[in-house]
Amino acid sequence: MVTALVVATGVAAPASAGVWRSAPPNANRLVTNEYAYWNPSLSDAVRSPVWEMNSGSLFAHRTTAGPAFWTGRVDDRAPNRLSSNGTNAAVFRLTTLRSNFRNVNVRMRLYVNGMSATASTPPTDWDGVHLFLRYQAEDSLYYASVARRDGHIVLKKKCRGGPSNGGTYHTLAEKSGYRIPVRKWRYVSAGATTVVGGKVRLSLAIGDRVVLTALDSGVGCAPIRTMGKLGVRGDNTNFYFQQFQARSA
Repeated sequence: MVTALVVATGVAAPASAGVWRSAPPNANRLVTNEYAYWNPSLSDAVRSPVWEMNSGSLFAHRTTAGPAFWTGRVDDRAPNRLSSNGTNAAVFRLTTLRSNFRNVNVRMRLYVNGMSATASTPPTDWDGVHLFLRYQAEDSLYYASVARRDGHIVLKKKCRGGPSNGGTYHTLAEKSGYRIPVRKWRYVSAGATTVVGGKVRLSLAIGDRVVLTALDSGVGCAPIRTMGKLGVRGDNTNFYFQQFQARSA
């Protein structure tokens, strides 16, 4: 389910049917951060009408390609209310406030500035940028790895119960040979659709070409058929994104 609206600098306006968009403010400023999430009663926190995050900081930044969302510089310091002391962008977890997305294709324009590591987040093969689909909670979701340190693209499901923040990851499909083009804009997208029989079809595209698909019939746990949030995840990666949209599938 996707209602037709566009979100730009916190203001909703009509858009084409079945499309939801989020555009960054045309200013260099904090949009929201984990301080706001973990301090819901504090009035000094910077909150977004569109996004929330339980780890990291989300900035708006004017680039040569126009306004973009930005992780900020990568570090592992818990941010204050304005993220002036640090960003904790080494662990970047961003989700929509809305949780009624189901059969959608998510697309955004991505620019990776570079990858690094911190004392608490050493480099791993799966460092990079990922898209969340049907996010129920941190232990129940689908995600698509669109840019990984090891050059792999991956479709995964996380099921409740296990060692990774209360969940276990299950790989549904994976390919190698997709090295990250640093400091270059490109479109990436991922989709989830429930099909006949209750299975969930997943896809991942680079540019306008679908390069990876999977059909979840219950690997690890039952397919995630209910509506959920969308989101963006980053690990040890400094990146921009813009033109974020969800289109009915």
